[in-house]
Amino acid sequence: MSRSLPVALALSVLIAAPAFAAPKDDAARIVASPAFKAATAVLDREHERTVQDIITLTEIPAPPFKEEARGKAYKAMLEAHGLTDVEVDAEGNVMGLRKGTRPGPLVVVSAHLDTVFPEGTDVKVRREGTKLFAPGIADDTHNLAVLLAWIRALDAAKIKTASDILFVGTVGEEGPGDLRGVRYFFNQGKYKDRTKAFFSVDGLDPSGITHVGVGSKRYRATFSGPGGHSYGSFGIVNPMAAMGKAIADFYEVQVPTSPKVTYSASVTGGGTSVNAIPNKVFTEFDMRSADAGELAKLDGRFKEIMQAAVDHENKARSTRVGQVSVEIKPIGDRPAGQTAKDAALVAGTAAAIEALGYKPQYEASSTDANAPMALGIPAITIGGGGSGGRAHSLDEWIDVEKASSVRGMSVGLAAVLVAAGMN
Repeated sequence: MSRSLPVALALSVLIAAPAFAAPKDDAARIVASPAFKAATAVLDREHERTVQDIITLTEIPAPPFKEEARGKAYKAMLEAHGLTDVEVDAEGNVMGLRKGTRPGPLVVVSAHLDTVFPEGTDVKVRREGTKLFAPGIADDTHNLAVLLAWIRALDAAKIKTASDILFVGTVGEEGPGDLRGVRYFFNQGKYKDRTKAFFSVDGLDPSGITHVGVGSKRYRATFSGPGGHSYGSFGIVNPMAAMGKAIADFYEVQVPTSPKVTYSASVTGGGTSVNAIPNKVFTEFDMRSADAGELAKLDGRFKEIMQAAVDHENKARSTRVGQVSVEIKPIGDRPAGQTAKDAALVAGTAAAIEALGYKPQYEASSTDANAPMALGIPAITIGGGGSGGRAHSLDEWIDVEKASSVRGMSVGLAAVLVAAGMN
């Protein structure tokens, strides 16, 4: 479900954000200004400090639902950077405010605290030249440090913005977290009705603008039955047969390519022994689209197919000791949404990218920005600069070579200044 910004807030956004009036001209003005040049000089001069922040934060484990230790360290860092109203909210998001000159709606700049890696994963950083290797270092720990670098650069260059900027480290962005941190922020948090623009800094490529949020529906379908001996009970219903048919039939579904719709049977398990008809088996399914309507249609068809497979099995084999059934349990539900390419936030970010010599690349993905997009709040995801690879693997890496890293970080800083208005 989507909604528009409340009328009063929408009007105040227009009044308080003259920076959005002519984004290309404004971006060029900001990038050419002595103050911005001074800020990028700080990014360059303090590059090794940024690298050390990346290492420090990466080596604090932040498994799904266990981001507290990293959040505590990040809160201390935000406090040390002189932000006001630094706090940890009820969901675990860490945030601090950099005051602007005009009270009113604010700009939120976030990176996520959590990683995909389970508790006990070795997160010690290995450095080889300009490359840093460690699980979670690119996604998204690098960008937590980039936010700190931006704060230092703004302060050292004495840059004042019209709007307040709230810097946030969110929890629960990855997989099972299901965007719990940003959902709380926009549905229950104290800033939920005060946000005029939202940046998720997630990824590295400074030319990318993720303005389309890919929604997802995820389920664990558990098929249960009486079970029995594979020889002695042969002929009774088998939940494995029902599950196999359900998967096969689901993969017969034809989905549109525009808007893109995808599905996958991704994880499976169950059973007791090779010589036993299982009493319980499961498969986890993932369905995605940026079109909420198409995703809802596929979701409905999926549930029909699961039940039809069970009905077929109960007719095909004996139910003398019991029937097969299916339980469909939601394990993930990310809303779809988008911020139009001609929206001020997207246009302003594209202008900042161009002003620093890159070509904007418009993308679709599933990030923290999905949640505000689905609520009608202007939101995008941008990269924090530099390069890297092997995200979500144990050999994840980033390259912190100074020149490309500083240039990439400068893009995001310029985009934020266009959105917040630089005095």
